[in-house]
Amino acid sequence: MSQDLILEIRGICKSFPGVEVFDCFDFDLRRGEVHCVCGENGAGKSTLIKMLSGAHTPDDGDIYFDGKKVEISNPRAALEMGIQTIYQEHTLYPDLNVMENLFTGKELEKGMFLNKSAMFKKTKEILEYLHSEISPYDIVSRLGSGGQKTVEIARGLVQESKVIILDEPTAAFSQPEIQNLLEIVRKLAKTGISIIYISHHLKELFQIADRVTVIRDGIRVNTYEDVSKVTEEQLMKDMVGRDISAFYKRESVPVSEEVLFEARNIVGSGVNDVSFKVHGSELLGVAGMVGSGRTELAALLFGLDQADSGEIWIRGKKIDIKSPVNAIKNKMALITEDRQSTGLFLDHTIDKNIPIAKYSKTATALALPKEDVKLSKKYVDSLQIATPSVFQKVMYLSGGNQQKVVLGKWFATDADIYIFDEPTRGIDVGTKEEIYKIMVDLLKKGKCIIMISSDMPELVALSDRVLVMRKGEKAADLQKKDISEENILKYSIGGGTV
Repeated sequence: MSQDLILEIRGICKSFPGVEVFDCFDFDLRRGEVHCVCGENGAGKSTLIKMLSGAHTPDDGDIYFDGKKVEISNPRAALEMGIQTIYQEHTLYPDLNVMENLFTGKELEKGMFLNKSAMFKKTKEILEYLHSEISPYDIVSRLGSGGQKTVEIARGLVQESKVIILDEPTAAFSQPEIQNLLEIVRKLAKTGISIIYISHHLKELFQIADRVTVIRDGIRVNTYEDVSKVTEEQLMKDMVGRDISAFYKRESVPVSEEVLFEARNIVGSGVNDVSFKVHGSELLGVAGMVGSGRTELAALLFGLDQADSGEIWIRGKKIDIKSPVNAIKNKMALITEDRQSTGLFLDHTIDKNIPIAKYSKTATALALPKEDVKLSKKYVDSLQIATPSVFQKVMYLSGGNQQKVVLGKWFATDADIYIFDEPTRGIDVGTKEEIYKIMVDLLKKGKCIIMISSDMPELVALSDRVLVMRKGEKAADLQKKDISEENILKYSIGGGTV
């Protein structure tokens, strides 16, 4: 192992039931570098992370860390070596405060007691270093997705890690937060910390990468030593074998005159007096910075939270949505932002996940196993879910295929009104295109879609109109001709109202 390398993987092999992920895979990481890894969902990125973090054990091959051959048998072993993994999905203690999360397992003591003043001081220093206004005493569950990601990065600094692995760290971030994070990554690398940065947002890679490795189907397609000499088009071709011009384009579907869904003066959960209409075959994009009230609005519309005031009308009829069951019975569906925590039962099989929502509409809550298997097979086939069978546990599917299971679950309810909260968060370019086609097929059937997204090109390409949220209020309702990244950003940060 070269002295310049902090980490080296040689000939790693890893398989799961029915799926071979890696066969003799090689990878290395230099000291103080940012090595970016990209590839489609199912390419092997998540498995690579989990082997380095001790969540999975390789079937064969060797791992060298800091000049020594090692076995990363569990997450504790990885942390003790100095490998900190920040997963795409949050791994925090939601009921503890920020300081307690940072120092869990690394508590500072003063005699027989915890040295809370020293831990507070250190937490405050790290948060300031990260340009965060979060307080050490803030309860984590009350922070937004972006804030929680900042806490996880701060925890990596407290652990004094030698290697930090970032898995889709900006998936829930606004544009200013993304730029702040990229600056932090550069700072960390300059201090000698090595970074493995995994992202589907290729523009980020060009801003911070020293090297880029592309993985496809468990094979290292390319490692680019000089990022300045590679193009986004080349990376895209390596990942999916298609030209970049094929992405972010959508077939036009005529919008119906019928108002399928209407929200009138919705107030509650930080949302203040928001009104809008959505017609049949229309896709309404919802934009705004993290914390603007987009997800809170979705929760109010679907009955997850109760509005203080306001009305919901469906097909011209006023409807009381007091719970998600009411929403489902009125042909609404909510694809949540966090598919693993709120969209799926990860430890259950596909045939247990897909039928679950439709039971809210049936006369009896009794399960019908044969019918559930038949229904699940239908959506595995129609959505092209990559799995050995419907009896595969959802936790073993790639992120994109997990998202397809979520879609199958809601399609089984025969909904007319779909609320998508970050529908392609953490999903590769190829699977994004599949999801977009599925959404267009819904529009062709006369359904309507309310799509919350932080992905600017996604909003611009897919939306018939864009509702821009700011500080819980409607800042703009942009018509098709006015939809642009510049306009969305202008109203998101307070450039005016429409």
